[in-house]
Amino acid sequence: MTAGIDTPDRRGRTGLDRVGRDVTGNDDVRVRNVELLSSDWYVLRKTTFDQRHRDGRWTTETRETYDRGNGATVLLYDVERRTVLLTRQFRFPAYVNGHPDGMLLETAAGLLDDDDPVTAVRREAEEETGHRVGELTHVFDVFMSPGSVTEQLHCYAGPYDAGTRTDDGGGLAEEGEDIEVVELGFDEALARIGTAIMDAKTILLLQWAALSGPFAH
Repeated sequence: MTAGIDTPDRRGRTGLDRVGRDVTGNDDVRVRNVELLSSDWYVLRKTTFDQRHRDGRWTTETRETYDRGNGATVLLYDVERRTVLLTRQFRFPAYVNGHPDGMLLETAAGLLDDDDPVTAVRREAEEETGHRVGELTHVFDVFMSPGSVTEQLHCYAGPYDAGTRTDDGGGLAEEGEDIEVVELGFDEALARIGTAIMDAKTILLLQWAALSGPFAH
């Protein structure tokens, strides 16, 4: 008996080796086998599939996929003051891969869990920044690392001001979060892309805000 397959894993899931076996959208891909490698919290699978290439050849390929669920993020902005509200928190994967201190500036974000994207992004914004988001603009949905990570990220933007603040934010201590709320001038945030701001979702939303969003005019 294997946790996550025959018996529930610690998140109560079974049948995790069945995901991906029944996909039918691409006639050039035929899934042969799915092996569950880990389901400690997120899910790591090894999938073997046959793929027909553009020259007609069929080959057998193997890929590992990391499934952490889907997520949502929101860029909070104040047009009148020309500012954005970001978060700063420690990210161990970035730290271990060469970031000087692992402290990344980001838009508020989190996993959907069992919520729809709008509900999830409102929840995360309030938990992390202390602001209750009203109006939301759906900007786009993106795959952030499609070579290995299944996550689709739903990206939003919404206004904030003194009236939307409910508390100091900071995240949930019981989940190990220690989040600093950081307000930046929008032009300063753009100028810091690639240096102080290295998070992909944040860069995408800042550039959208400059090109066709609230700061485009």
